[in-house]
Amino acid sequence: MPDVDVCGLVCPEPVLLVMRQIDAQGKGVITVLADSEAARENIKRLATGKGWTVTVEERDERWLLTLTK
Repeated sequence: MPDVDVCGLVCPEPVLLVMRQIDAQGKGVITVLADSEAARENIKRLATGKGWTVTVEERDERWLLTLTK
């Protein structure tokens, strides 16, 4: 189960939800499930800009992003 599920949401909501999780957690591992390429890329850009490492795994036309710090 992902920490943040942004499937079906439109920008900027996916980025805002992930940003809240990043700010609340500070470090560790956060998993995010996304179903749009725009959300995937915007979340990757946000996380790397805040110093997180991002890995992406495609799953049934969705993406599981793992953010690590």
